[in-house]
Amino acid sequence: MRKVIIIDDEAAGRQLIKEYLEDFPDLVLLGEANNGVDAVKIINEFKPDLVFLDIQMPGMTGFDVLTHLEELPQIIFSTAYDQYALKAFEVHAIDYLLKPYTKDRFKVAVEKSNKSNHTNKARPLAESLLLETTKSPERILVQSQNKLVTIALEDVVRIEAYGDYSKIIVDNKTYLSNYGISTLEEKLNNTIFIRVHRSSIINLNKVKELNKYTKSYDVTMLNGDVLRVSRGYMDNIKKLMF
Repeated sequence: MRKVIIIDDEAAGRQLIKEYLEDFPDLVLLGEANNGVDAVKIINEFKPDLVFLDIQMPGMTGFDVLTHLEELPQIIFSTAYDQYALKAFEVHAIDYLLKPYTKDRFKVAVEKSNKSNHTNKARPLAESLLLETTKSPERILVQSQNKLVTIALEDVVRIEAYGDYSKIIVDNKTYLSNYGISTLEEKLNNTIFIRVHRSSIINLNKVKELNKYTKSYDVTMLNGDVLRVSRGYMDNIKKLMF
C-alpha cells in the first residue's frame, strides 16, 4: 500500500484524481488540500509516498511547496499550464499531467511512479529548486540514507568537499549534497558561510574559537571539529577580526 495526497485549488481537479485513483487499490488517499500553505502542513504530517500537486495555487506555488517539505515524496504535477513542464522535470517530478487529461494518461503517470518506487533507490536530489528560489536560501535538500530531507542552513556547522559532491555537517551528523562546494559557496549567504580551505566552508555562528599560530589559524567549531585555515583563504578570516 502506498500513501497518496492530492493538492489542487480546484475541487473538480481533486475529484477527478480521486475517481481515477479508484482503479488503483494499492494507492490509499490520506488527504487533500486546496492551497500551498495547507499542502505543506499535510504533507509534512502524513509523509505520503506520492503527491499529485497543482502548480498555480493561492498562498504559494507547487514549486514553493516543495521547498518547505521535510522529506520529498514522489511528485506528479497536475496543472493546466504547460510552461512549467521543463522546471517540473528539473526537480525530478515523476510526471507532468496537463489538464484536461484522460484516465489512460493518468494510468501512465501512476505506472511511472510504481516503476520508480520499485527500484528502491533514492530519487535524484532536487536541490536546484531550493537553491534557485532565493539567492540565499534558508533550507537545503540533502540525502539521508534512502530519503531526501530538508535541513535549516542555520543548523549547518560546516561543509566539506567530497569529490563532485559535498558533505553537509550538522552537529555530528553528515548528509550528502549533490552540489560541489564552489556552487554552494556562490549560493550561500557569504556573511555567515565563509570558505577557509578549498575543501571547507564554515558557519561563523558555529565557531567556538580561533587559534592563531605563527603563519596560520585553526578554527574550532562548536561540535568539536577543528579545521585548518589555508593561506589562500586567510584574508576571509582577517576581515572578521576586530
